[in-house]
Amino acid sequence: MTHADRFSSNPVAHFIYRTFADPTCRRYVIWHQLVNLFIFISCLALAGESVDTFAEQHQTTFEIIENVSLAFFTIDFLGALYVAENRMGYVTSFWGIVDILSIAPSYLMMLNLTFLQGTKVFRLLRVVRVLRVLKLARAAMSSVGDISSKKSNPIIVNLRIYLIALFSVMMISSTLMFYVEGGLYTNEALLHGQAAMEAHAAKEGQPVPTEKFMPIDPISGNSIPEDKRFFTSIPAAMWWCITTLTTTGYGDLYPVTVGGRVIAGVTMLMGLVLFGVLMNIVGKTLMVMLFGESVEHEHKKPESDRAAAAFMLLTEGGMISPEQAHRLQALPVKALRDALDSIAAPPVSAAKKPEALKADQVPV
Repeated sequence: MTHADRFSSNPVAHFIYRTFADPTCRRYVIWHQLVNLFIFISCLALAGESVDTFAEQHQTTFEIIENVSLAFFTIDFLGALYVAENRMGYVTSFWGIVDILSIAPSYLMMLNLTFLQGTKVFRLLRVVRVLRVLKLARAAMSSVGDISSKKSNPIIVNLRIYLIALFSVMMISSTLMFYVEGGLYTNEALLHGQAAMEAHAAKEGQPVPTEKFMPIDPISGNSIPEDKRFFTSIPAAMWWCITTLTTTGYGDLYPVTVGGRVIAGVTMLMGLVLFGVLMNIVGKTLMVMLFGESVEHEHKKPESDRAAAAFMLLTEGGMISPEQAHRLQALPVKALRDALDSIAAPPVSAAKKPEALKADQVPV
């Protein structure tokens, strides 16, 4: 009994299985398109929430988006867990961990537990939410499957994979840069630091300090002056990220903390990788548009080339005629193997020339 047969006896279980695990089912396609849509929406909402004025004006809208997205991601995780062949293996797998991390922070923030009230803890939970974008890699992997099954244009599929990779890198890098470096001088962090500085002065019996709180890099210990506080929101970090990925480097935004520079270095390397992928796609597109070269599925080329070379050798060696080679190429794979096995006779002496295959030996 196969894994799919386990769900065939129960109509409800069969319905769930086809929805979450059967790519040939229309419900599967529609559901994954909805999940991918809410991944984009939730990521854009996460970026919008980082803008203080925008977050205050549209707080209710952001809450609705988060709750609806959370419901979709929860159902998607439970459905994938239900249809998994090895459920514990799925939970501990890479995609299972990504699914859990994409929903767990939201539930923890909704519970509003006492030990989560610290600024750093909430900041970490918001950062983890950006890992939802990694779920888009599933769409890219299914697109690779479409290439292998000849369901779509390879150029369009490769371009879709590139755009998903670009969005993922830009979203993750921008979010990390905002929370790692920009999180040191958000309004919330500045108010918290100013209050802590005044509380310390009062505890020591000193007068209330008149100077403003100066955020400090926790690794290097260097202070961050006001004119170096660039990453005030995720959209601002996105502008830095796109100029970095494209190697433009205007220099208007740049990290000054150790953590920010590490993120910037990784982003630069990812930009080189994405640039190489884009050049490959552009090259194939130009070959098709300018020179009329047909786009073949690369995984089929080696097999077809070997078959053509084999038929050419057999024809030039006098073992089959060109007409027979043409008829052999039209045979199914199994029949073709049987025909070639019949042609491949035991080794003969070099002095004896192999006889040509008679016409009636080649199956029609």
